[in-house]
Amino acid sequence: MRLAPSLALAAALSALFAGSAVAQESDADKDWSKVVIGTEGAYPPFNFLDAAGELKGFDVDIAKALCAQMKVECTFVTQDWDGMIPALQNGNFDAIVASMSITPEREEQIAFTSKYYQTPPAVAVPKDSEITEATDAALSGKAVGAQVSTTHAQAAAALFPDADIRQYPTAEEYKLDIENGRLDAVVDDVVVLDEWLKSDAGACCKLLSTLPADPAIYGKGIGIGLRKGDDKLKKMLDDAIVAIREDGTYDKIQKTYFDFDVYGETPAAQ
Repeated sequence: MRLAPSLALAAALSALFAGSAVAQESDADKDWSKVVIGTEGAYPPFNFLDAAGELKGFDVDIAKALCAQMKVECTFVTQDWDGMIPALQNGNFDAIVASMSITPEREEQIAFTSKYYQTPPAVAVPKDSEITEATDAALSGKAVGAQVSTTHAQAAAALFPDADIRQYPTAEEYKLDIENGRLDAVVDDVVVLDEWLKSDAGACCKLLSTLPADPAIYGKGIGIGLRKGDDKLKKMLDDAIVAIREDGTYDKIQKTYFDFDVYGETPAAQ
C-alpha cells in the first residue's frame, strides 16, 4: 500500500539513517583481510602494463608494500581514469592507488589517506619549438595537451587561459599528438614527462620547465582514495604509509624508479 506523504518521508529518512549506520558498522566490524585496489595502468612510471600485461610501477609497488605491512591480501583491477571515483563509490574496488591528487573537489566525493608522494607539474614542448617559457603570453593561441579530469588539465586552463587546452582520455594519447606535430606543448607530472622524454617515443620533445604546484589545484599531494565511511581501512593505510617510510621500504621502492625523493616536503604537524 501507499504511505501518506509524511509517513513516506519518515520511512525514507529512517531507511537512509539505518543504511548509514549499517555502512559505518560494516567498516568498523570488517577485518579488511582482503582489499581490492583500483589503478589506471596507463601512467608510467607510476602505473602501467608491461609487455606481458602485468601491472607495474611505483604506485603498484607502494600498494603491494602497504598490503604486506597491513598483512592483508590485495588484488588489483584497472579502471579508466575518468571513471575512477564512480567505480570506487560503486564498490568495484576498495582503494584508488593511481597517483590521484588530494584536492578539495575530490574530498567532497571521497576520503583520502595522507599523501604518499608529491612531485611538481611541468611543461614539455617539441625540441624545435620557439616557445622558451611556460607563460600565458608564450602559449597564447598554442595547442596545449593534458589528460582529462586531472589536476594538470585544471592547472593548464588556469595558468594558460589564452591557450587552446585539449584534453585526452590518457597520457599516451596526448604524447602521440605532440610526437606527430598536433600539439605545441603538454602538461603533466614532471616525473611522467621525464620518463617519456628518456624513451625513443619522447625523442621528439624536451622539458621546458616545472610549474608552481598551486595548492588550490594540486591540493595536499598524492593520496589513496577511499569511500567515505571506510575509516578503519583509512587508519590501516595511514599507519602503513608511516611504517614503510620508517623501515626503509619506501626508500627502496622509490630508488627503483627515481634518483630523488618523490615524497616531497614533510608537512608540519597539525
